[in-house]
Amino acid sequence: MDIKIYVKRLQELGIETITGVPDSTLQVFCNYIGNEGEGAFPYHITAANEGAAIGIAIGEYLATGKPACVYMQNSGLGNTVNPLTSLAHTDVYGIPMLLMVGWRGEPGMKDEPQHKYMGEITPALLEVLDIRYSVITKDTAEEELVQALRRAKEDFSKNRQYALIIKKGAFRETDTALYKNDCTLGREEAISMIAGWLEERDLVVSTTGKISREMYEQSDQKIGNHRQTFLTVGGMGHANMIACQLAKRLPERRIICLDGDGALLMHLGNAAVIGEQQPENLVHICLNNRAHESVGGMPTGAPELRLSEITGQMGYHRAVCVHGREELQDSLLAIRRERKLTFLEIAVSLGAREDLGRPKETAEENKNNFMNTVMSC
Repeated sequence: MDIKIYVKRLQELGIETITGVPDSTLQVFCNYIGNEGEGAFPYHITAANEGAAIGIAIGEYLATGKPACVYMQNSGLGNTVNPLTSLAHTDVYGIPMLLMVGWRGEPGMKDEPQHKYMGEITPALLEVLDIRYSVITKDTAEEELVQALRRAKEDFSKNRQYALIIKKGAFRETDTALYKNDCTLGREEAISMIAGWLEERDLVVSTTGKISREMYEQSDQKIGNHRQTFLTVGGMGHANMIACQLAKRLPERRIICLDGDGALLMHLGNAAVIGEQQPENLVHICLNNRAHESVGGMPTGAPELRLSEITGQMGYHRAVCVHGREELQDSLLAIRRERKLTFLEIAVSLGAREDLGRPKETAEENKNNFMNTVMSC
C-alpha cells in the first residue's frame, strides 16, 4: 500500500494527533511522518512507552473530542493493557482511539524468539481487550482500508477503540530516511572497549536490539566467549532492573548493565529505584545515540536529554557523560579504581555494520550459560 494513501485516509478519519513508539514493521510510516510527511498531522509525539502513548490519546480526546492514532510494535501491547482496561475501556471512561500495531512474530514468518509468543497471541489479545481489528497487508486494496476505517469510525461513535494490525511489508518502500547525530564514537567501538575492559568475574546484562548483538560479537572477539553476558532480547527497558537485582544478590561481583537511551527512557523511574537501592557494584552504562536505532533510527521522545544529569540527581554516586575514545578510556579506568554506584553515559553515533550478526545460541542456552558462569566463579 502507498503510504501517502494510508496517511490521507487517517486524516479523513479526523485524526490530528499521532503518538507511539517506533517499530521496524512500521518503519515506512514512521519515516514518512518524520520526514516527507512531517506536518501531515498537527501533533506528533514520540512517547517514552506505549502505555504513555495511550495516556496522550486519552488527553487528546478529553481536549478535542477527537480520537488519536497510537502506533506501536505488538510487543508494546503489554505496556498498554493497564491504561486500556482501567481507563479507556467502555466500562470506565470509554475513550475512542485507533491502535496501529506492527505484527512481529506473525505465525509462519521467520522472526526472533522474543517475538514468537506475542506474535501468536496478538489477535487474541486484542479480542480479550474487547478491541475489534483489521489486518493490513501488502495486498490490502485502498477500498478495503476504507472499509476498515469505516468500522473504526463506527466503534469510535460507541466510545470504543479499534486496531489495525500491520503485517511486515504492508507499506510500499519509499526513499530511506537518513538519521545521524554529531557524535564521532561508534557504538560498537565503545562496546568493544568495554568488552576488552571486563575482568573474568564481571557480569554483563545487555539491553534489547543492536546493543546485545554487538556485545555478543565483541565478547567473542575480546574474550573468546559470551558466557558473562545475559542478553535481554525482549522486555525493552527492563535490563537495568535485572542488573540491579543481580548486583544486590551478588555483591562480590561487578555487574555492568549496557543500556540504550530509548530503553532507559521507556521506564526512567527504574533509575530512581536503583539510586535508592545503592548497589555499589553496579555500573550502569547508557549508549546514547538519541534514537531508536534498532527499529530504524527514528529519534527518541527526548533526544537532547542529558541522562547523566538526571541520574546524578537520583542517587548514583558517579554520573558522567563522555565523548570519544580517550574520555571513555579514562572513565573505565576510574570505575575500576573505585567501587561505587555509577552511571556512565556514552555519546555515540548512529549506524551499525550491515553484516552485524545475531546470537547463535537459543535464549534458553544463553540463560543456562550465564547462570553456570554465575555459579562457577
